[in-house]
Amino acid sequence: MKIIDLSIPIADGMSVYPGDPEVRVKVAHHHESHTWELRQLSMGSHTGTHVDAPSHMHPGAATLDELPLDRFFGQSRLVRLEEAEWPEGRGLFFLGSVGLESLDRLVKLCPPFVGGDISEELERALLGLGIVTYTGLRQLERLPIGVDFMFYGFPLRIAGGDGSPVRAVAVLTNGCD
Repeated sequence: MKIIDLSIPIADGMSVYPGDPEVRVKVAHHHESHTWELRQLSMGSHTGTHVDAPSHMHPGAATLDELPLDRFFGQSRLVRLEEAEWPEGRGLFFLGSVGLESLDRLVKLCPPFVGGDISEELERALLGLGIVTYTGLRQLERLPIGVDFMFYGFPLRIAGGDGSPVRAVAVLTNGCD
């Protein structure tokens, strides 16, 4: 078994989408004064590697705490736009940017989630159909093309949440484990 971390580390002052809240991570307590260490975090719900709930772009749509947990993990595959066939019923991740021109193809495949460099227009359309999206992923190029893997990207259970940072991981098995 091989585990690939697809997440961007959250760090003080990291870059964010223009207009989003700045990321602040500071030590609030340290061992010398409190006998423990504690950090204070301040950031937007779409910081770093994150998942978007339908409510992110559609008023009244499902929020993170309303979605079942099975919407945030499952069999997945990394695909290229130019591939003739994409698998049905799996999470789909893309190398390279993918735009609205792929919407009809994606809808026919019923993916529970889609991730990668997704255009805002495609993200809005997918979320409108109840398909959650993952953005801010890294190391997708380490995943094999055309091979299923298990993906896990659980959000924080934010009441009314429109999105959340996640620890996104791909778990690959080689058949020998």
